[in-house]
Amino acid sequence: MEWSRLLSLKRHGDSEKRLRKNQDETRLGFDVDFDRILFSSAFRSLQDKTQVMPMPVNTGSTKGFVHSRLTHSLEVSVVGRSLGRLAGQRLLEKYPELSEKHGYRFNDFGAIVAAAALSHDIGNPPFGHSGEKAIGHYFSEGPGKHYKEQLSPQQYQDLVDFEGNANGFRILTESRPGIPGGLRLSYATLGTFTKYPKASLPKKPNRHIANKKFGVFQNNWADFEEVAVDLGLLKQTDVPGYYRHPLTYLVEAADDICYTIIDFEDGINLGLIPEEYALEYLINLVKDRIDTKKYHQLQNTSDRLAYLRALAINSLVVETVDRFMTEEEQLLNGKMDMALLDKSSYSAQIDDIIKLSVDRMYRSTEVIEKELTGYEVIQELLHRYTEAACLYKDGKGGQYQDLLLSTLPPEFWADNKENTELYTLLMNMSCFVASLSDSAALKRHNLMTARF
Repeated sequence: MEWSRLLSLKRHGDSEKRLRKNQDETRLGFDVDFDRILFSSAFRSLQDKTQVMPMPVNTGSTKGFVHSRLTHSLEVSVVGRSLGRLAGQRLLEKYPELSEKHGYRFNDFGAIVAAAALSHDIGNPPFGHSGEKAIGHYFSEGPGKHYKEQLSPQQYQDLVDFEGNANGFRILTESRPGIPGGLRLSYATLGTFTKYPKASLPKKPNRHIANKKFGVFQNNWADFEEVAVDLGLLKQTDVPGYYRHPLTYLVEAADDICYTIIDFEDGINLGLIPEEYALEYLINLVKDRIDTKKYHQLQNTSDRLAYLRALAINSLVVETVDRFMTEEEQLLNGKMDMALLDKSSYSAQIDDIIKLSVDRMYRSTEVIEKELTGYEVIQELLHRYTEAACLYKDGKGGQYQDLLLSTLPPEFWADNKENTELYTLLMNMSCFVASLSDSAALKRHNLMTARF
C-alpha cells in the first residue's frame, strides 16, 4: 500500500481526482467528513445509546454522569486526532514527498483518524453490544430462524452475526433517493473506518485482526470494493477480503485506550470499583511519569483521578505512535495481525485494569439487567416489524400490519416496500431496530405490549 493513495480525498460520484494541494486550507475535505458525521441524525442518536452502564444511573452512585455512546465517541475522536497528528508528523518526515509533491500536512492524518473514530460506533444498536447479539439471536435461535432456507449462506450470516461495524458502513455510504453515496465521505475516512474489511463469510478464517469480525454487509460490498480499489488496499490471498487501511489501527487504539481508561473511571465514579484499587492500578500504569509532589497536592478523588487519567492516556498515545512507526512497513504490507495495544509495554497493567472492570462493572447487576431488557425489547420489536413486512410482501397484511409499518422511517420502508427480495426486507427491519435509541426502543416496545 502507498500513502499517496491511502490519503485519497475522492468521494462517491466524483468524476475527477481531488488533489490535496488544491484544497481550501480553511476547511479541508477531511474536516468536512468530521462535520457531516457530527451533524448526522445517526450520530446524534448515540446520546441515548448505552456504552457500558445503563442510563440514567439510580443506584450505587453519588454522581449522575455516565458515558453514552456519544460521549465515548467524542472522546475516542479526540484521542484519535492526537494519534493521527503525531503519526502524521513522523510519516511526513519519513516521506517528505507527501508534503512537497502532494501537499499533505500532519493535520490531515489527525483529521482522517478523528472522523473515522467519531463514527466508529455509529452503527451500534441500542443497549450496548447485547443489542447486536439480540438481533443475531432472533435469526439464529428465535422466530427468524425459519428464514434460513430462503437466504444464501452469506445473507443469513449477515443476520445471525449482525455487526455494528457493518451497519456503520451502511449508514455512512448507503444511497437513498436524492442522496447518492450517503454522507459522501472521503474514501480515506471510509477506509480508515472499516475495521474489518471482509464479508460475513468465511467466519474468522484465520487469526489476523482484520478477520476477527466482519465489516461489510452483502448488499454494501460493491460500495466497499470501490473504496478499497481507489485506496489501493491489499487483497488477502486466502480470504475474500482486504487488509486494513494502516490508519485503522490508530482508530482501534483510540477506542482501546478510551474504554480501558475511561470506562474504568466510570466504574470508580459509580462506586463499583473501590478508589484504593483504582488509584493503585492507574499509578502502576503511569508510575514512570507521575509528578509525586503535584499528585499529593490534589485533595479529592476526582482531581486525583483526572490527573492519573490524563497521564495514562498520554502515555498510551505516545507509545502507540512509537509502535505504529515501528510496525509501519508491516502495516503497509498487511502483515500486522494484531492490535497495536496488544504489543504495548503496558499490556500487563492494561490487562489488570480490564479484568477489574469486567469483574466489577461489566458483570454488575445494572449491566446484566440492561442486557436482559435489551434482549426482550429488541427481539420483540424485530419480530413484529419483520412479521408485518413479510405479510405485506405476501399480500396477507391487515390493518394492524399497515399501521405498524407506517411508523417506519421512509428509508427503511416507504422507499423500499416494493422491493420484494427477502434479504433486503429482513436487513431493513434489522437496521431500523438498530437505529433506535435505548429510550425510543423501550417506548415502542411498551406501546406494542400495552405497558404504560
